[in-house]
Amino acid sequence: MTGAAPRKVAILGATGSIGGSTLDVIARHPERFRATVLTAQRNVDALVALCVTHRPELAVIADSALEAQLTQRLRTAGVTCEVASGHDALTVAAASSLCDTVVAAIVGAAGLDSTLAAARAGKRLLLANKESIVMAGQLLLQALAEGGGELIPVDSEHNAIFQCLPGGRPDLDASGVRRLILTASGGPFRGRSRAELAGVTPDEACKHPKWVMGRKISVDSATLMNKGLEVIEAHHLFGAPVDRIEVLVHPQSLVHSLVEYVDGSVLAQLGNPDMRTAIAHALAWPERVDAGVSMLDLATSGALAFEAPDLTTFRCLALAYQALSAGGDAPALLNAANEVAVEAFLAGSLSFLSIADVVESVLTELPPAPVVDVQMLVERDRLAREAARRVLCSAC
Repeated sequence: MTGAAPRKVAILGATGSIGGSTLDVIARHPERFRATVLTAQRNVDALVALCVTHRPELAVIADSALEAQLTQRLRTAGVTCEVASGHDALTVAAASSLCDTVVAAIVGAAGLDSTLAAARAGKRLLLANKESIVMAGQLLLQALAEGGGELIPVDSEHNAIFQCLPGGRPDLDASGVRRLILTASGGPFRGRSRAELAGVTPDEACKHPKWVMGRKISVDSATLMNKGLEVIEAHHLFGAPVDRIEVLVHPQSLVHSLVEYVDGSVLAQLGNPDMRTAIAHALAWPERVDAGVSMLDLATSGALAFEAPDLTTFRCLALAYQALSAGGDAPALLNAANEVAVEAFLAGSLSFLSIADVVESVLTELPPAPVVDVQMLVERDRLAREAARRVLCSAC
């Protein structure tokens, strides 16, 4: 890339953990990358601080009521950049000429429209928002084909598989791939029985043993729903049928995923548990750059352990497999019901074990329908959330 202009990077969800890690990598390579668009949901203080440091061309706050405050705060801080607000502004920014690379890191279904917009506009799409591809995998792949851009997964597990496959996303049969194996840390409750999980608190669920993440994704990791969403994501990203995607619990979180080939070879990607590795790989691909991550020392890391997941105790993973097998919009219904259930758990109005019960009830109530377009998905997402809230009310 010597002599080339820096990549112009839009970070959708800049104030989250993925956004922070991305900006750290960008700051290490100013000759290669520049953060031109930064967005946040409501955190004006954090967004202003990032703008002071990184001097983007555009700052977007999703909550329109906060636009005037953001504008004033940036002016006071001496930052000169465009300011916009609202859901539509996020979508416009993702497709604009201000960026050629988009890091999709908005949590939940709220990131779907901007992710699709970036794909249609032919951007290099660094996908950290797994809900977008879980909800609308077929539509996202169509948008990528229309736009002619690139999709590189940032989730550590899918980035690991991307690195272990020839060409990133080849035809699996033609490449001799037998299985994709996603590793899972097991979360903070690995090895516990259902009885031991009956009274766990949100703070306990958010204490991940290896990764520093937001509260919603931390709960998903504790229930193994996060791994279930990753199974669905892998199906769309790599064209793998459900019976060729497996999950293996690996508490050390050093082996990020594996690819098994028909000749008996198994390729794995290893590294210390730091999201900057996957982010740096995706930003610079097909080149490699320093991510600021300490090198893995296998001589001192101790034994590497692997075990099958407990699908009886952690039912959310089994429900994700069920939704993927059902097809249609079942994964979108699963995701919507889970978001409502996790929100209730974090608010203290739902028990940890009941998260799976809410999701299962919604999947039972709403049979899957074919995915037609985004509008249909939005409506089905709404119906699933309403169904989940009815389940919550009936349990009150």
